[in-house]
This record gives sequence, structure tokens and C-alpha cells, in this order.
Amino acid sequence: MKYSKAQGFTLLEILIAMAIFAMIGLASTGVLTAVIDSNEVSEQRFTRLQELQRTMLSIERDILQAIPRPVRVNGDQTDIVMRGGELDGSDADAIAFVRGGWQNPQMMLARSTQQYVAYRLKDHVLERVYSNYVDNIVGYEPKVRPLLTGVNDFKVEFVAQTDNNDVSQADALTWNKSYTGAALPKAVAFIIDTENFGTLRREFTLWSDGL
Repeated sequence: MKYSKAQGFTLLEILIAMAIFAMIGLASTGVLTAVIDSNEVSEQRFTRLQELQRTMLSIERDILQAIPRPVRVNGDQTDIVMRGGELDGSDADAIAFVRGGWQNPQMMLARSTQQYVAYRLKDHVLERVYSNYVDNIVGYEPKVRPLLTGVNDFKVEFVAQTDNNDVSQADALTWNKSYTGAALPKAVAFIIDTENFGTLRREFTLWSDGL
């Protein structure tokens, strides 16, 4: 009775198989790493987009509810209802005013429905500065809420009111780089230069008569 000789794999065949499996593993790892990196980038961009949307909603909500309410400065009464341009405390432009429509259901909170707000740029972060009371005591430090990071520059422009009927429409719609007045301007523009979205400009009409 004859016995057949068992056939096995040679060392060369085993090495070739191991090399093939190693290449498949490396390729799979590369694909998986690329997918994970792409997902992280997508999540970061989505987070930045949400941050930008919240910032724009905050600006729109505040500026469209701006009211001609003067604010005390260091305890002294003034007739200024809005200030904007190069102001102290900002690395670029800033804007400050009083907004109405701040919800206080049934006046249960010890505050009014008006709120002092300001927007400024500090260390490449667009901030919303606010206080619970329009006229605060001397030495009061307002609250600061970071809104948008990665901001290179922040500018504010204004279209001032004019009572001169002889002024042309083009001159009446001239954008000015600063504003300090006892009445609200006709329009305000926010220009935000960001790292991720480029330069964004939003214009808001505050006083429509004569536009």
C-alpha cells in the first residue's frame, strides 16, 4: 500500500501571502484614516457654520430692535443713542446702542425690556457686550459673550439721517465709517472679515422714511 506525500505551502508562498495581506491592511488603514479625517474636517466646518449663523442671528435680532434710548456715561446723562466706529475697548471697530424687545414675561424679572448692547473685536474674537440694565452704576463691568472666532477684522458703517431735501439720493445713501448721534441712523452695515468664510457684509435698515 502506497501513501501519497502530503503537499504543503512553501516558504515563498507563505511570504507572498503575508505580503498581500499586509498591503491590503495598509490600504484599508489609509482609506479609513482618510474617511476619519474628512469627517473631522466636515464636523469642524459645520461647527464654524453654526457659530456664524448664531452670530448673524444675534446681530440681526439686536440691531433691528435698536431704539433711540440715550445711555448714561459715568453717571452723566447724554443724548447719544448710538455710537459706532473706532471706540475704546475694541481691536477694530465697535458699535453700542440700546435694544428693546428683551423678553421679560409678566415683568417677573427685576429689569426692563430694554438692554444695552455692544459689539467689538478682541483677540480675533467678535464679542457681544451687554448688561442687564441700561443705566448702570459707575464701575459696573458689563458681561461679555464670545460669538465668532477666527475674525481678522470688524468694521461698522452707517448711513446718517438728513433733513435737507436738497440732498441727492446718492449723497443721502453715503456710507460713513463712524457715527455718534442723538437719533438712530438710516442704516447700519456690519463687515466681518473671517478666516473661514472670507469677508461678510450685512446691511440693516433702521429708519425707512425718505429712503
